[in-house]
Amino acid sequence: MASKRIVSISLGSSSRNHRVVLKIGNDEFIIERIGTDGDFNKACQLIRELDGKVDAFGMGGISMYLYGKNNHRYILRSAVPLRKAARLTPMADGSGFKSTVEHKVVRFIKEELGISIEEKTVLLVSGMERLGMAEAFSQAGCKTLYGDLLFVLGIPYAIKKLSSLHRLAAILMPVIQWMPLKVLYPSGMSQEENTPRFRKAFEKADIIAGDFMYIKKYMPLSLKGKIIVTNTVTPKDVEILRDRGAELLITSTPELEGRSYGTNVMEALVCALVNKKPEDILPHEYDQVLKQGILRHRVEYLQALRNISDNKAPGI
Repeated sequence: MASKRIVSISLGSSSRNHRVVLKIGNDEFIIERIGTDGDFNKACQLIRELDGKVDAFGMGGISMYLYGKNNHRYILRSAVPLRKAARLTPMADGSGFKSTVEHKVVRFIKEELGISIEEKTVLLVSGMERLGMAEAFSQAGCKTLYGDLLFVLGIPYAIKKLSSLHRLAAILMPVIQWMPLKVLYPSGMSQEENTPRFRKAFEKADIIAGDFMYIKKYMPLSLKGKIIVTNTVTPKDVEILRDRGAELLITSTPELEGRSYGTNVMEALVCALVNKKPEDILPHEYDQVLKQGILRHRVEYLQALRNISDNKAPGI
C-alpha cells in the first residue's frame, strides 16, 4: 500500500487542527491541517521545512487567486510569500476546486435533496471568493444577496445582482488584491470570535452560503430554519449551528471523522490523486474524482435528533 501525505498550512487558529487517514483504492492518504494562529512567518517556515517531503500542500486561511467575470484571475498579493515558500511540493489554495466543483452543490441541493430553491433568498457572504457558487445560485433562480461589501469591507450594503458583483469586482479587485489579509479575512484566534452584525441580511436569507469563517464571525444568535451551505466546519461549529436553530447543514467537501475540511485540502487531495499541480488539473479530472464518490457532499439535518427528543413521552 502506497502512502501519501497532504498538509494544509493554515493562517487560521491552531485550535482547529485535525488529522485523518483516508484509504482510497490501494493508497493511504494522511491528511493534516496545521494552524499558525495568523503567524505568516511560522507558516512560511513550516512550508519550507516540509517542502519536498509531502505530496501536496493546502494553503489555508487565505486564497491565492480570486476570480471575476469570464474567469479573470486576480492574485491576492499577501498570499504570494506562502506560495513561493513551496518550491518542490504542489501548493493548492482551493480556488480551482471552488470554480470547478462548488457550483455543483447547488444542483445537488435541487436534484438530490429535492429542495425547491427557486425564489428562495440566498445570502452568499462573498461572491468574489466563490464565483462558481454565485453563478449557480443565480442560474437556479434564487434571489441572491452578495455580501462582499458587508463581510469583507464592512460597508453596510448587500449587492443584489450578479452583474453588479462583476462590475464591482472589476473596480475593487485591483485595489483589494494589495490589501493585507488581516483586513480582509478572519485569521488566527479571531476565527473563534462571534460578533453578530448585518442582522437584516441574515434574517432575509433562507439559505446562508459561503466561507464559514465569515458566517461564524458575524452570524446572529438565531438561525432558526436556515439552510447553511459551507465547509471547514468542526464538530464544535456544528453544535453552534444546531444550538442557534439552523435546520440543515450542507458542505461542498466531505465529512472526514467529524470534520469537513476546506477546499484547499480537497484540491490538494486531487493533486495527489492525479499527480498534477493545481493549475494543470482539468475540469474533467475533477469530474473523474467526483465519480469515484470521494468528494461527497455532507448533509446533516441539525434539528432531527432534537425533534425526536422533543416528541418523546416524559420519562423516556
